[in-house]
Amino acid sequence: MTTAEIDAVDRERVPVGGRFGWLMTTYRYALIVLLAAVFVFPFVVMLTTAFKVSDEIFTAPPQLLPHAWTLEHFANALVQIPFCRFLINTIVIAGLSVLGTVLVSPLIAYSLAKLRWRGRNLLFIMVLATMMLPPQVTLIPIYMMWNKAGLTGTILPLIVPAFLGTPFFIFLIRQFLLSVPDELIEAAKVDGASELRIYWSVVLPIARPALITSAVFQFVWAWTDFLYPLIYLNDEESYTLSIG
Repeated sequence: MTTAEIDAVDRERVPVGGRFGWLMTTYRYALIVLLAAVFVFPFVVMLTTAFKVSDEIFTAPPQLLPHAWTLEHFANALVQIPFCRFLINTIVIAGLSVLGTVLVSPLIAYSLAKLRWRGRNLLFIMVLATMMLPPQVTLIPIYMMWNKAGLTGTILPLIVPAFLGTPFFIFLIRQFLLSVPDELIEAAKVDGASELRIYWSVVLPIARPALITSAVFQFVWAWTDFLYPLIYLNDEESYTLSIG
């Protein structure tokens, strides 16, 4: 076959997806853009509303863009309430909760996934059982426990549970660690590494995706939590943004 014949065949070749493949691709991208716009629109409304004067916020029909842009609401947020104090409290609580999660939950998960000891499966079932209990069931008993310890009114009830292990993150990290080959751990033991060394140098680097996922979830939960700060914090100086 000559070069001219090959070029003719290439020009006549039907593209992948058929002759109307470009139409399907355009349809998919249009659908994605439409769905993205639906999810982004509330955030755009929230952002533009923050720059409206008070009289324009509840006008009918509503206007997306303000007629007169203003920063008075941001100034009022800093003047009428101790916004910076609430922000610092929220950052401290969320940061310490994340620290406790990434320090303790992986240790427990590693023990349940890779160490052999009597009662391991029973303890894991108990961890799963605590996940099945609605938080409203344990709310009053846990509050009474913190109250008897004299810690209500402080941020400790919001931080200490993360340093005792969170069942959901223990389960999440354990399931990830089950995919780690036992041969890696056995090879480290042959080289003389201790269990703590294996955990720190072999297991944790492999489990980094699960740790990052757990940290992100814990940060979002602590940052947006409303119920528990409302129950345990009774001093305005320790309020978080959600209740401040």
